[in-house]
Amino acid sequence: MKNTKSKFKIFILLNTLVLTLFTSCGEKKTEVTPDEETSENEVALTQVQFKTVGIETGTIENRNLNTIIKANGYTTVPPQNMANVSTLIGGTVKDILVLEGTFVNKGKVLATIQNLEVVEMQEDYRSASANIEFLQLEYDRQKTLSEENVNPRKTFQEVKAKLAVERARAQAAKNKLQALNMSTNGSSLVPIVSPISGYVGKISIAKGAYAETGTALFEVVDNSQMHLDLNVYEKDLGSISIGQEIDFVLTNQSNKSVKGKIFGINKSFSNESKTVAVHAKINPADAKGLISGMYVSANINITNATVTALPKDAIVRNGDKYFIFVQDEYEEEIKPVAKEEIHSEIHFKAIEVIPGTTDLGYTEVKLVSPIPTDTKIVVEGAFYLLSAMKGGGGHEH
Repeated sequence: MKNTKSKFKIFILLNTLVLTLFTSCGEKKTEVTPDEETSENEVALTQVQFKTVGIETGTIENRNLNTIIKANGYTTVPPQNMANVSTLIGGTVKDILVLEGTFVNKGKVLATIQNLEVVEMQEDYRSASANIEFLQLEYDRQKTLSEENVNPRKTFQEVKAKLAVERARAQAAKNKLQALNMSTNGSSLVPIVSPISGYVGKISIAKGAYAETGTALFEVVDNSQMHLDLNVYEKDLGSISIGQEIDFVLTNQSNKSVKGKIFGINKSFSNESKTVAVHAKINPADAKGLISGMYVSANINITNATVTALPKDAIVRNGDKYFIFVQDEYEEEIKPVAKEEIHSEIHFKAIEVIPGTTDLGYTEVKLVSPIPTDTKIVVEGAFYLLSAMKGGGGHEH
């Protein structure tokens, strides 16, 4: 009888232990599950992590964003604002009077070359002028005698023809000298003058060298009429029109942003890439400091609308979806076991959004679920939070 009672007590004790274990396991599952679900789209940072990462928050803004067409191209100047200066007569370079990069006015002497042929031109002019003076007197005398029938009319006609020949010779010599920017008397130095006002570019001669005719000696560029030549693809031509505004950056000049406006569209393809040259004026105030040939990346603004937007770095991609992180209003106090000091955690939650147009550093966002207008949104450090949420960092507890 004693043995039976002992076995019954042991059976009751074992049943109690099994029930206790099952109850304990069930309670543990109930406690863990919510935390696991929460961690899928939430991340927490300590105050130290928050400051180290450099998290910055802001709010959704209403901004005017443009639908844009992207195009690349170069700064350039019209042909009438660029001059390659050469000489009409060869000669030895005597002096170079300017430096590269200096500004010169129209008519400024850039250099002088020496050629003895100009001395002969000046002599031809002086000789013809002297003959004209003599023949003019003879012409007047013969005209009077011819009218009085004293001398034959033939003599008068001969003097008249000689006078015309000398006048033509004098005018030809004078025209040659004027084309060389020289006077009818003076030195044998031929001045090389600038035909436009602008900045001296490349200088292709040296003192003492022989300057060939038809060879560019100087380059002078007037940057006041600087514009853009953009290459637009065939598929985008239907959206391009004169008067559209553009924003472009100088890719090799710290991405300086400049504005302009389209004033011309070519009617033929410029090369095998099936692009058409589109010309845009640059605002004069922004054209200062630009030089021809700078590479640019431009946005041609097609339409303009006010939309809800955030800085583009605030939006992160996870798989095939896009998210922003919002900051929770509360901070959770944590007391570590190993330390007595208390520190707080800042909680962030990932919210799905649908991105739209990106323009000038901002991206249009459409919220899948509404949030209060004053919600703090992470605008700097969102990528770090995404990495921490996926297990690459952050703080777990």
